[in-house]
Amino acid sequence: MSKASELREHDDEQLELELRDVQKNLFRLRLQSETERLEATGEVVKAKRQVARIKTILRERQIGRERAAAEPAAS
Repeated sequence: MSKASELREHDDEQLELELRDVQKNLFRLRLQSETERLEATGEVVKAKRQVARIKTILRERQIGRERAAAEPAAS
């Protein structure tokens, strides 16, 4: 699991790829949980948090781009 500071070093494409990988892993973990084959139940929580971290960083960047585009237009 990566910290938010480590994730911020990646560009948007890398974050999108990481997000897809974590979401696939989360799906697999949920499936294992339902079939009672999951031993480490904390992994589901960790994966959810990782998804939230990545989505938050991507959204922060999107808001930053929108503000930067709106500032020259307002001047």
